[in-house]
Amino acid sequence: MQITEFKGMALDRVPRKVGIVGYGRLGQSLVSHLLTQGPELGLELVFVWNRDAGRMAGSVPPSLQLQNLDALGERHPDLVVEVAHPKIIQESGAEILRYANLLVGSPSALADQATEQQLLEASHLWGHAVFVARGALWGAEDISRLDEAGGLQSLRVSMATHPDGFRLEGPLATMRSTGSRAVLYEGPVRGLCPHAPRNSNTMAAAALAAPSLGFDRVIGVLVADFSLKNMHVVDVELSGPPGPTGRSFAVHTHRENPAEPGAVTGSATVTTFWRSLVGCCQLPSKPGIHLC
Repeated sequence: MQITEFKGMALDRVPRKVGIVGYGRLGQSLVSHLLTQGPELGLELVFVWNRDAGRMAGSVPPSLQLQNLDALGERHPDLVVEVAHPKIIQESGAEILRYANLLVGSPSALADQATEQQLLEASHLWGHAVFVARGALWGAEDISRLDEAGGLQSLRVSMATHPDGFRLEGPLATMRSTGSRAVLYEGPVRGLCPHAPRNSNTMAAAALAAPSLGFDRVIGVLVADFSLKNMHVVDVELSGPPGPTGRSFAVHTHRENPAEPGAVTGSATVTTFWRSLVGCCQLPSKPGIHLC
């Protein structure tokens, strides 16, 4: 699978009408931005959907509340933004692509190979793009460029935060830390995503940025650290093949992202996501999966 990194490309079709799927903290922020800043950018919010529709009461105008996700085509969106849960992508992503471009905020969904294939097939069938938000992944463009040049040999992404910030499933949900810091998982990103679907999106974005390694060879590390009550810490370590001297090219970035206690999404990621939304509204509606 070829993942394209879009940057500074000429316009093809500019999405004007935007729908938001999910109304948690990130969804609420995007809705607010679209209502206040969208008009000056030529963007119109046409619907908001949330599994619990009651959460929208009093904050989303009734005319914008979409009660049935299957009816989103009636709003004629150009771009649908998913910020809910990977299950939405797995269950409805291909159908959304029938009507609009799709910005995936839960790239951990693509660790499921059947889901990834369904999105690709629907994208080419209907002529709509699948955009993947880079979220908290620092240096996504550099990773993509290095991978395309054949210079990427290993990639490891670690995410550490307070255990209250995790939303774990399966065997990881029953793990208990015996100290102030514990590694809950270390291994291929594909193995982590099903058990930490909301805490592995940065790692999933890295796997998509480096298709030569992909979900099976990019390593994800999830760390519970009781000292990080209001912080998400993401470390990205990569290396290339040995050069003439036997030494390898290597990069290590360390990102500290302030976060409210117990929050899944860090503060800086919210800002980054808005920029991804605006950015993919300026990109071609080109079939395939593209980092944005």
